[in-house]
Amino acid sequence: MLPAIDVTRVCKHFGTVCALADIDLKIQAGEFFALLGPNGAGKTTLINIIAGLALADKGSVSVMGHDVISQYTQTRQSLGVVPQELVFDPFFTVRETLVIQSGYYGIKNNNAWIDEIIHRLALDDKADQNMRTLSGGMKRRVLVAQALVHKPPVIILDEPTAGVDVELRQSLWHFIQQLNKEGHTIVLTTHYLQEAEALCNRVAILKQGRMVALDSMQNLIGCVTAGNTIRLKLSSEQLPIALQSLQICYNNGVHDLKIDNYNHIASILTALRDADIQVLEMQLLQPDLEDVFVEIMHENEKERI
Repeated sequence: MLPAIDVTRVCKHFGTVCALADIDLKIQAGEFFALLGPNGAGKTTLINIIAGLALADKGSVSVMGHDVISQYTQTRQSLGVVPQELVFDPFFTVRETLVIQSGYYGIKNNNAWIDEIIHRLALDDKADQNMRTLSGGMKRRVLVAQALVHKPPVIILDEPTAGVDVELRQSLWHFIQQLNKEGHTIVLTTHYLQEAEALCNRVAILKQGRMVALDSMQNLIGCVTAGNTIRLKLSSEQLPIALQSLQICYNNGVHDLKIDNYNHIASILTALRDADIQVLEMQLLQPDLEDVFVEIMHENEKERI
């Protein structure tokens, strides 16, 4: 089966600045995929190339098997993009905006789907309001609605929850997850790494235009060298000598100890009991996507040095 998005050896320069360097990426149909990286990593440049808004210097890109340059009409029909910037026309209402967007794709009699999008994005009471009167979070919802108005199989979300409050964010993700379950391919860029970890199956990490990681979420987190940490609040500020080499940090009566595996916990508790030290509180801290991100960024810096 053809990938939903196929990026092959893509390079892009802006003057002397290399924005993308030999990017290879295949995103399969039905995936919920995270494209991550610090500011200036090349994420938006790559999205713009996929969407046909920028031309690559080298390489090729296809969406649902259609080349983004030679088959741009089919590519546009297959793709919906929610941009990072709040771009809107201040002269139209929400509903008029979506009707006009339908017209761009030559879709007539699209009112039933427009009504459904408005309802599922909780825009019912805003449907006949002018776009310029909406809050930033509501404008962002309309951008999502615009990206969905032609029912594209592939949806790219570039920082979709930036500036959105918690309630709006939760309902937005509920809707996007439903779309993914219905078969839509979702590509997400976000600085909220907890969102990416909770939602996405695979992740690619860019830095300075280069792909520095590409794997499943589970595999990336499993490779974090920091491993697991057990956090202990004890009846004594002093650890037994046998455990002192495991201590990562001590702060305000709380000890963080590094453990290699869960079996290690039993030996730690035994050492504390033998030293007549009581455990007042215990918490197991496991690595997450933020740990992965920080470690990969640091490793990349060391390689550059």
